[in-house]
Amino acid sequence: MKRVVLMVASVLLAAACGAQEPSTEIADTGVLMEPQSAEMQKQAPDRFQVLFQTSAGDFTVEVERELAPNGVDRFYNLVRHGFYDEQRFFRVLPGFVVQWGMHADPAVTAQWQTATIPDDPVKGSNTPGTLTFAKTGAPNSRSTQLFINLGDNSAGLDRQGFAPFGRIVDGMDAVQAINSEHGQTPNQQQIGMRGNEYLKAEFPALDYIKSARITD
Repeated sequence: MKRVVLMVASVLLAAACGAQEPSTEIADTGVLMEPQSAEMQKQAPDRFQVLFQTSAGDFTVEVERELAPNGVDRFYNLVRHGFYDEQRFFRVLPGFVVQWGMHADPAVTAQWQTATIPDDPVKGSNTPGTLTFAKTGAPNSRSTQLFINLGDNSAGLDRQGFAPFGRIVDGMDAVQAINSEHGQTPNQQQIGMRGNEYLKAEFPALDYIKSARITD
């Protein structure tokens, strides 16, 4: 009930400020425990926007499916089901990237560790304000982690196969304001094992995503 009340309040505030109203269509969060379910495999629209409401301010990303279809479909379904809500920005390197994508609940994170998607060819470029899936050096290793380029990383990341699929169209100042005091110190293994319990205890000043919603 508390979650519903907060969501309604958020929508009313956005309407009062004349902002674009985020969609409130959210499926049962239990679907996040089933990465291979049909509900998590839906095809994304050709173009859409996502409003991220964060502790550092709000920003909006415009996504183009043509740039990276596999990545966009994954992003679309994760956002539809509230996957990124309450996640901390655990890696913030000024001039390089701000990264997130590990669930607050380690049980959910565990389900997605091997739920990878095929690589997309790089059609865009990792310029400032673009949104890209993180990956390892192995083929087809993208899962749920994302980053926003804070600087021009095209020379290095494009040739390494990082395929951008969206761009910040509003609120880049909020992205630049995300707390960077801990750099990349938070341990991803600990995040995977303990989720937000670890991050709140060890890095309480980290900025975080309040909600991420597809806008109408």
